[in-house]
Amino acid sequence: MISVYTYAGSRSLRVVWALEELGLDYQCHALRLDKGEGQTPEHLARHPDGKVPVLVDGDVTVFESGAICRYLVAKYGKDGQLMPSDPEGQAQLDQWLFFVLTELEQPLWTQAKHAFALPDEQKVASVIPTAAWEYKRALGALERRFDGTGWLVGDAFSLADIFLVQTLGWAEKARHPVPEQFKDYLARCTARPAWARAIAREEEAAAEVAS
Repeated sequence: MISVYTYAGSRSLRVVWALEELGLDYQCHALRLDKGEGQTPEHLARHPDGKVPVLVDGDVTVFESGAICRYLVAKYGKDGQLMPSDPEGQAQLDQWLFFVLTELEQPLWTQAKHAFALPDEQKVASVIPTAAWEYKRALGALERRFDGTGWLVGDAFSLADIFLVQTLGWAEKARHPVPEQFKDYLARCTARPAWARAIAREEEAAAEVAS
């Protein structure tokens, strides 16, 4: 049985969404990271920095959301499900996964860290405007290649869309404007049944450990 370790609303949602899209059976284990559960010896054996997501599939343990999702699709995906089957298409997928993770998401996370996530003595408020500028620049690069019609890679919904949708959702929550041409794209992606199931699964797991 596949096990995934999560924290509701974090990057773990991407993994749960991918699991739901693939129709796999899995156990969802919520960790109360705010209570220090990520730093237990048991979890540090899964993830060296005590974070989520972590996937355990038999003897295989994988951390980092991009690596986990690529592993799941490579092992369990069928007929180009969530990832093109040809090397050229896979390269395009990886190109956008890396772009979202390193260029689009990172300035958002930098702002969040210096606004509320880091210890007070480590916060540097002057970093936040620079991070906002970096996000705007990365968004402009995205717009030059993707206008919100169709899908980010090829002619089918893929992991690239999962990662982009969650990241743009974070941008909206941080009060960054999302270009109008992406509104319909976001609505189409979040209307997928697997999206709602993934959110519900994480929330249910979190509720179980909170009770």
